[in-house]
Amino acid sequence: MGRDLSALFDPVSVAVVGASDDPAKYGHAIAAQALRAGGRRPVHLVNRRGGTVLGRTAAPGLGAIGEPVDLAVVCVPAAGFEDAVDEALACGARAVVAITAGFAETGDRGRARQLAVAERVRVAGAVMVGPNCLGLADNTTDLFLASDTFTPGGVALLSQSGNLALELQLRFRPHGLGFSRFVSLGNQADVTLVDLLADCARHEGTRAIAVYAEDFADGRAFAEAAAEAGKPVVLLTAGRGDASARSAQSHTGALTTSADVVTAACRDAGVELVATPRELAVVLAALHGARSAAGRRVAVLTDGGGHGVIAADAVETAGLTVPELRAPTRDRLRKVLWDQSAVANPVDLAGMGEQNPGSYAETVAALLAAEETDAVLMTGYFGGYAAADGGLGGGGTVLADGEQAAARLIADRHHATAKPLVVQSMYPESPSCRTLAAAGVPVFSATEDAARALAATAPRAPHTGLTHLPPPAAPLHETGYLQTRGALAAAGLPFPAAREVRDETQLLAITEEFAGPYVLKALHLLHKSDAGGVALGLAGPGELLAAFREMHARLGAPSYSVEAMADLTGGVELIVGVNRDARFGPVAMVGLGGVLAEVLHDVAFTLAPVTADRALHLLRGLRTAALLDGVRGRPPVDVAAAAAAVETITAFAAAHPEIAELEVNPLLVLPRGVLALDSRAVLA
Repeated sequence: MGRDLSALFDPVSVAVVGASDDPAKYGHAIAAQALRAGGRRPVHLVNRRGGTVLGRTAAPGLGAIGEPVDLAVVCVPAAGFEDAVDEALACGARAVVAITAGFAETGDRGRARQLAVAERVRVAGAVMVGPNCLGLADNTTDLFLASDTFTPGGVALLSQSGNLALELQLRFRPHGLGFSRFVSLGNQADVTLVDLLADCARHEGTRAIAVYAEDFADGRAFAEAAAEAGKPVVLLTAGRGDASARSAQSHTGALTTSADVVTAACRDAGVELVATPRELAVVLAALHGARSAAGRRVAVLTDGGGHGVIAADAVETAGLTVPELRAPTRDRLRKVLWDQSAVANPVDLAGMGEQNPGSYAETVAALLAAEETDAVLMTGYFGGYAAADGGLGGGGTVLADGEQAAARLIADRHHATAKPLVVQSMYPESPSCRTLAAAGVPVFSATEDAARALAATAPRAPHTGLTHLPPPAAPLHETGYLQTRGALAAAGLPFPAAREVRDETQLLAITEEFAGPYVLKALHLLHKSDAGGVALGLAGPGELLAAFREMHARLGAPSYSVEAMADLTGGVELIVGVNRDARFGPVAMVGLGGVLAEVLHDVAFTLAPVTADRALHLLRGLRTAALLDGVRGRPPVDVAAAAAAVETITAFAAAHPEIAELEVNPLLVLPRGVLALDSRAVLA
């Protein structure tokens, strides 16, 4: 069930430690907000000088209040922070909101102080948000412990930025959205993002959870909590660049950026990932109506050809489709539109809206009723007649009234169907558009926002949740080529026959064990091909010996691996790797492999370990997936065996936390079975 945070969000009483009459101090803003709750609960103001604050008697300390305190907000200078927390715990506080800064964000000494305070809070059986936070609010319990007022609504915002909350409030307003809760995460010394996410998932007053996080701490636990939330979770995060890939030693590490990891975790957990505050508001506006499209087919309705074409492009860019309408739908549209109207999709009124604003409503009704559509996007001038009381001159009130009547009819039609409808208008604040917004129809000024909103309502690939990490296996202390190969073989991954040799005598003895053709590899080189440390297709002992002499003279490697050369005919080379991320743990990558893996960059990511079913889905999603089914006379390969190999490799890596990077490249997928032709591991 997660941690009990009831004292944070619905305390019996509140004390503001550091309350002040000075508007420049945070204790002033917090105290003023806390008092807004009226008689919901006792609110005590504490100032070490006593006297009055905001016209109320202030206690010089928590102990002077004379009754238990359930939640203490601490906004005192850092030097007095520990004493204030200790006094709060002594007075029975079950929760602390620590506004005070100057801890882990300042360095090691501050981090040590923070850890010590957090430990005291936990030992006392209490919970603490912060330190270095901006407070919290719960509109469902009239708890106002942040410096700003938040419009009530159904969105819980968990954020590492206070200004972002203010921006979102402005962006929410046109869509009728508001906040159920706001929590400034701060340093997460005790209560973490995961704790808060789990609690908001249980909170009846919260319909969707918005998160802005720069530091996930335990990213895997975040993904697990989001997958189990049972409510929409929308994530805005920063720092998703590729800098982390620069120091990677394997192809897998070099191909894996922070953005790949976060994207994979969100997809696996069913989280909507967004890039900007604007996009976050757009997605929440779309999800607010709790409508889900049955498919990805969108009908576009416009009153001008340009808007229709632009909207169709935006819809397809968002991953949706704009199919041609079927004959019965086109026939129905022709009965309500005039001859010059286009009815294929996009549907263009071609000026009929000026003659009869009711044609908007009739067309929307036809498109929502069409079996071949899953959602409708209306784009263009709608709203302009009422906004300008006639808009194009002439007609005046007649057009405005007609448009308002059409808006009411569209709202009724929207209410009667489960299909999503979104509107892009040049006049989103017009009375007609406000009528639609009040009825739950999302209205946007930008075409790309309307398309993104529809994408948020479209069916997604079913999220897999997360496969739990296996218990750690006995650690590997040596991860040389042959040691890694042997460990993977013991786990069930097939390899060609191989032997280690150090001189010519050992090399020739190997030719008695298995026949050629052979592969010769110089060991103790991470990227053997790049260094010229691999010789392929050596037909017999003579070619093998010659290659050994040339390679040894050039590289002087201490040992070499002689391997049976696999028959590459009809095979497809894949790359399978696992990179251990500091936040999300093991992250798997599968894609087209071989020496061109980094050039082709046809790869997919997911959190590891990966089941065979999940691996099959990833393989089928590659751009070059057609190669697996055979092209230009080549036979299809054993995709099921490839998926099973992915499961073996990722389960092995997940069970070995001491391995930072593990890679099998290439994994040769044959018409029957697979063979791992090369592998490497890098210890953390």
